Amino acid sequence: MTVVQQFFKACFVMVAILAGMAQTPLRAQGQQQYPRLILTPDGVAAIKSTLGNAPLLTSSFREMKESTDPLLKEGINVPVPKDAGGGFTHEQHKRNYKAMHQAGVLFQVTGEEKYLQYVKDMLNAYAKLYPTLGLHPERKEQSPGKLFWQSLNDCVWLVYTIQAYDAIKGKLSQQEIQHLEKNVFFPAARFLSEESAETFNKIHNHGTWAVAAVGMTGYVTGNQELVKQALYGLDQKGNGGFMAQLDQLFSPDGYYTEGPYYQRYALMPFVVFAQAIANNEPQRKIFDYRDGILLKAIRTGIQLTYANKFFPFNDAIKEKDLSSIELVYATDIAYAHTQDKGFLSIAEKQQEVILSGEGVQVARALADKQAQPFAFRSLELRDGAKGTEGAVGVLRSGKNAKDEALVMKYTSQGMGHGHYDKLSWMFYDNGTEIVQDYGAARYLNVEAKYGGHYLPENKTWAKQTVAHNTVLVNEESHFKGDYDVSMKSFPTSRFFDASKEDIQVMSAEIKEVYPGVDFTRTMAMIRDEAFEYPVVLDVFEVRSKQPQQQYDLPLYYQGQLMDTNVKVQSNSKQLQAVGQANGYEHLWQVAQGPVPAGTAQVTWLNGDRFYTYSTIGSENTEMLFTRIGANDPNFNLRNEPGLILRKKNITAPVVFVSLLEPHGESNAREEYTRQANSQIKSLRLEEQNGVKIIWIETKKGDVRAFALAADPAGKAKHKVKTQATTLTWNGPYTYLKLKK
Repeated sequence: MTVVQQFFKACFVMVAILAGMAQTPLRAQGQQQYPRLILTPDGVAAIKSTLGNAPLLTSSFREMKESTDPLLKEGINVPVPKDAGGGFTHEQHKRNYKAMHQAGVLFQVTGEEKYLQYVKDMLNAYAKLYPTLGLHPERKEQSPGKLFWQSLNDCVWLVYTIQAYDAIKGKLSQQEIQHLEKNVFFPAARFLSEESAETFNKIHNHGTWAVAAVGMTGYVTGNQELVKQALYGLDQKGNGGFMAQLDQLFSPDGYYTEGPYYQRYALMPFVVFAQAIANNEPQRKIFDYRDGILLKAIRTGIQLTYANKFFPFNDAIKEKDLSSIELVYATDIAYAHTQDKGFLSIAEKQQEVILSGEGVQVARALADKQAQPFAFRSLELRDGAKGTEGAVGVLRSGKNAKDEALVMKYTSQGMGHGHYDKLSWMFYDNGTEIVQDYGAARYLNVEAKYGGHYLPENKTWAKQTVAHNTVLVNEESHFKGDYDVSMKSFPTSRFFDASKEDIQVMSAEIKEVYPGVDFTRTMAMIRDEAFEYPVVLDVFEVRSKQPQQQYDLPLYYQGQLMDTNVKVQSNSKQLQAVGQANGYEHLWQVAQGPVPAGTAQVTWLNGDRFYTYSTIGSENTEMLFTRIGANDPNFNLRNEPGLILRKKNITAPVVFVSLLEPHGESNAREEYTRQANSQIKSLRLEEQNGVKIIWIETKKGDVRAFALAADPAGKAKHKVKTQATTLTWNGPYTYLKLKK
């Protein structure tokens, strides 16, 4: 046994003895080893013994070293805060906390003094600057920061910086420790807690970052008061703090109420702080809390992706994917606590592990070729702390990366980052987005674009209902865009059935989206030999207690329009916006045409595959061809195409029936096209005693019937005599194959 190994063994024995003697949840500072947050002495030893033997750990270490060493040569730059998001000082302080964190890890692994000195010098520079700071000169209206324009960024800075301090604290003198804690860490923790009480106690991702930063500072400085405040709120009564956030921000299925994009972002402080808790207070069994809610949240976050990209509903930036650092941490920590080999396949895609004991476990398992495919599947994820505030439904046609995925959003509002789009949908196929949600109007940290924060068009366009694939009444957004009303209203899942291979169905409803107006939407993914690929059937019912002037159903498709049987009048000489408010002012009306009784069709090409959207026409119905970008003087919006089905002068319940059909191939390399035309001959709706039957007829003479009962409850028996046959089934729906 080497001298170093003997030293670590002696330390471990001493810690174990002291742990048994401890009478408080948080052991006294003098009895602790460092580092003690994410990286631990055991983790350091594991990294050292594994480097060179596990390729992913070795490459992750090499990349960290190669990115950090040049920063050491640049020296210390701790500027007085001046710029908003994306500006020089903002980005410099971000570079600083990342550089400090990485240098701290490298010091622990290599023992090289240059990394220790770099972190010390940087922290001393902050110790000189921080006591002089007031609120940021470009501070946001709400929750302003000191180093950054908003306190959220200050929280992230502290989460990383306290880990850097944790990595070197064991090598500092008592005088150095007192200097840094007095001038940096205690003032920063106080600012983010007592001086930012509203944010700190908030049940929100900003609050999560705040409690993680303060709690981790408490562990490293040995301050039990900070830890208790982080866990239970400033008054330590449990109304705020980490435990309340675990209780309220996730549904029982691990769905985060703000949506997938912010689930990704919030996972970082959740899993990092939880791992710090597990390392310092293992008796809390934090990863078992609430039936393992954090581990569920990690799995759910991964499930809410297609081709590695997160489903972009609510405020979301589409470029974020599973390779983001938040998911690297989450995946490695989840594997360490579950040994679920499906997480290893995600780590393979990420091509990175964190430098900790958890990352070592992942890297060793991958080196041993233990990875198994992550089990992406069809599922319904409930929303709300009790799972009673709507849901998001995901139907997948298979387990392969390019198989179809149909997403229906029937969640709650999602707090301030939510959009007004009840019962909207998205569709993915062939590895890409086909029917899109716009996501957020924002260029993250691009200073030229409104300082990098949410653009004005996020409110006037992206949040508005017309930017989504759902019904609007009289050109007004859902709940008239009233946040307080929307937060009290949420859809109800009628049924979700993914038990059959040939058909999967989800259905939801919501009442009083507008005064006296109720919505029900049912969507099915159907696998049938009559079609080359699975098709999507959409049945949207609108019931109003009074006559309405107009219903609109938008569809935002991705691709190049190929053909339509609608007689279109193009506005090629002069364009006007579709409307004047509620997002309509941002849509150019490119063309329009009447949709008579029968089946209207629009076909577009995306990549090498064709897609045809077929819908049932009727009197007083027209189709608008649109493009995003009107009234956009600063070119902030993406100029993407769309359709609007518009019905006017409504006096009775309306049912929009549509079918999306992927088909054919366009092969540019071999210069051939196959099956560029839809196989759908007609769609027809028949209603009998409250049952809706959608008849689908193909050009080859295949006839299919999808019957939807008015009452979705249980396994009720139904028998309906139609014009063609008698349908008999149990349950809320049936799908039958008939001969013409």
